Amino acid sequence: QVHLVESGGGLVQAGGSLRLSCVASGNIVSINSMAWYRQAPGKQRDLVAIVTSDSRTTYTDSVKGRFTISRDNAKNTVYLQMNSLKPEDTAVYYCNAVIQERRIGYYLNYWGQGTQVTVSS
Repeated sequence: QVHLVESGGGLVQAGGSLRLSCVASGNIVSINSMAWYRQAPGKQRDLVAIVTSDSRTTYTDSVKGRFTISRDNAKNTVYLQMNSLKPEDTAVYYCNAVIQERRIGYYLNYWGQGTQVTVSS
């Protein structure tokens, strides 16, 4: 079985920084894309940033220039460095990864449980 565990959320003042981490564990054969999504109260879950297996990245417009997604394939870990945080960045941040598990012959989509990020004005 595969698990994704996020860490690094918390409360920060506007203009501050946080770094989120997400570790994938279990009987993993291969990880394709890894991504961060966020969901604010009363809103849908939206993509923040995604990094492919060959480290190509894509960001939603509202975080370009402020957030950086990266991955460490040796550690099955994805990071999200968040700088110049704004109150509108407040949300639960979810890790997502497309993973091939050892006992399954194809890739499946996995989610972490989420970590709260709160930015005060």
